[in-house]
Formats: sequence, structure tokens, C-alpha cells
Amino acid sequence: MHLGKSIRLERIFDRDTHRTVVVPMDHGVTVGPIAGLVDMREAVGAVAEGGANAVLMHKGLVRCGHRNRGRDVGLIVHISASTTLSPFPNAKALCASVEDALRLGADGVSVHVNLGDETEPAMLRDLGAIASRATEWGMPLLAMVYARGPKITDEFDADVVAHCARVGMELGADVVKVPYTGDPESFSRVVSACCIPVVIAGGPKLNSTKAFLEMVRDSLAAGGAGLSVGRNIFQHKDPAALTRALHAVVHDGVSVDEALAIAGED
Repeated sequence: MHLGKSIRLERIFDRDTHRTVVVPMDHGVTVGPIAGLVDMREAVGAVAEGGANAVLMHKGLVRCGHRNRGRDVGLIVHISASTTLSPFPNAKALCASVEDALRLGADGVSVHVNLGDETEPAMLRDLGAIASRATEWGMPLLAMVYARGPKITDEFDADVVAHCARVGMELGADVVKVPYTGDPESFSRVVSACCIPVVIAGGPKLNSTKAFLEMVRDSLAAGGAGLSVGRNIFQHKDPAALTRALHAVVHDGVSVDEALAIAGED
């Protein structure tokens, strides 16, 4: 592997556990300024102090979240986007480049692909092209791959999710982010067919911190490499405490009950 890529990956993944806690904060382009992502320095500071390995955001938001103080945190720049205002919200278009991310000091880039959408061919072309460019620069690439389209009846079906993960891997991503399939047995089939780290998405905001922590624990038991979750973290009543709890589960192997106590919900 390119030395630069290895070094950058170690800023995203713990070099001892080879796992990660990533907190995406790219939601503003998709849905506008939502709770938890108004004061970006506060949002980034909270999860950094809690022990997140990296945050993920669009290029223009980096300046708003840079703090010049506190604990360091890895940076992934998201380079594709769409909005819920569009008649084609699942069609992701490139909105930045690998070079943009390098100039911002990023440790990685990410691209979103929705398999099954009518614009799937363009998104696959973009993912492949960005993978090649990222390889040239030694820049890690995270592929967020979901199944969303007219033919998709269950985006959490293990076979469908395994297909998503496999697409990200085969087109050159270094890490793939997919939905959790609901149980360790089915998710292990997703992970076993993928030779790169697989992290889980958060999906809609969960009402129970315990259920969230159990999902993370079960995904790790199935061979997952951690999580890339936004709203369930930055919209929590205490994002720093919840991030500390997630860090403890992912990197220290604590139980759900111990993690709940760390999160202040015992």
C-alpha cells in the first residue's frame, strides 16, 4: 500500500484495534441546518473530546469546524451530494475533488452511491474515477453504498447489503459503509465477502441509546470495523459522553451496560 495512504488510514482507524468511530456531519447539504449541526466548532469539539477517530463533512464546512484547540480528530471530506429538495434526491453528483481534500488537510475522502437508482451508472462511474484518483495521491476512500431505487424492496436485506459492500470494494474503495442488516449472523455474511473494512451506518435517529450500543456491539461481533454514524451521536443530549461510550465499545470492548454508564444513562 502507498505509504501516504497507510499513514492517513492510521489517522482514521486506530492502529491497534484497526477499528474506527467516524461521525458524519454532511447532513446540511442534504436536509439543511439541523439540530446538532448549527455551531460546528461545538459539534466537532464534542465528538473529538469524546474520542471519535474522525469527522466527515463537505469541503466548505471544514473552515466552520476547525477549532485551533482541543483534541485532534481525523478529517474525511465528502465529495458527492444531493438534496431532499431535488426531484432526484438519490442521484449523487460529485461536488469536490481529491485535490480539494488534500488542500484542506484531509485524511480521506468519501463518495455516496445509491444502487438501484436510475442514475446508478453515473454514480458508479464517478466512484471508479475517484478511486483511481485517490490511489494516485495515496488518499483513503470511503464508499457509502446503499440500495435505493424502484427495484429495492428491502435495503437491509443481507444479500442486498452484501452486494452494496462488494460494489464499493470492487470499484476501489478502501473502506465501505453500509446499513446494518439487523443481526450478527446476517451481517457476518456481508463482512466475509469483503476484503476491506466494513463500517455501519446509523440510519434514522434511534430513540434508545441502549439499542444503538447493542447494534454497534453486534456489528463488531460479526467482524465489522466500527461505525460511521451522525444523527444518533450529534443529536444526543450529551454527544461527548455518547462518543466516549462508543469509543469504549469499539476500541476497549466494554459491555453495553458499562457503555451506558459511560454515556450517563445507567
